[in-house]
Amino acid sequence: MDITRIGPADWERFRRVRLASLSESPAAFGSRHADWVDAPPERWQSRLTLVPLTLLAHEATTDLGVVSGQPVGEAWVELISMWVAPAARGTGVAGRLIDAVADWAAAQGRTTYLMVRSDNTPARKSYERAGFVDMGVPDDWPPDEPPEHRMERRP
Repeated sequence: MDITRIGPADWERFRRVRLASLSESPAAFGSRHADWVDAPPERWQSRLTLVPLTLLAHEATTDLGVVSGQPVGEAWVELISMWVAPAARGTGVAGRLIDAVADWAAAQGRTTYLMVRSDNTPARKSYERAGFVDMGVPDDWPPDEPPEHRMERRP
């Protein structure tokens, strides 16, 4: 398995894996499949420009997973849009993608955090195995939104 950093020129490949993730695991993301399925190329390219790190895990031409990293303030990188194809779950793909984002953050002197839905137990366990500590639901979390836990990976 290889992990490749992609950019705006790779928008069609990103579109395929992102739409697969939104279709297969709709409750795991803030975005919806319907929000993106008809998006023009420029929107996909913009996403890959505005979010400076997007990585695809793949074997040959088969994409197995995707993750992105977004700097927040001076000290943090938020791990976002994490997804592993069902056939690749439990194979170490998630751990390698998580480590790649955390390594990218550390190279900038930043710490990695993420937000994960409280009811997404498999993802929370995967993040804990990767060294993240559950900080709980933030005090200011909107009461009308499904609760999400902040998890931080300590250096």
